Amino acid sequence: MTHLGYLLVGWGVSLGALGLYAVRVMQRGRRAAARVPADRRRWLAAEETS
Repeated sequence: MTHLGYLLVGWGVSLGALGLYAVRVMQRGRRAAARVPADRRRWLAAEETS
C-alpha cells in the first residue's frame, strides 16, 4: 500500500468513527428526550399548544 493509501484509510476510519459516534449520540439524545415528562421539557423541545 502506498503512502496515499495509508493516508486515505486513516482519514476514512477516523471520519467513519466520528460519524458513527455522532449518529449514536443523536439516537441516545432523542430516546432520552422522549422519556422526559412534558411539564419538565425545555421550551425548545416542548410541543406547541396554541
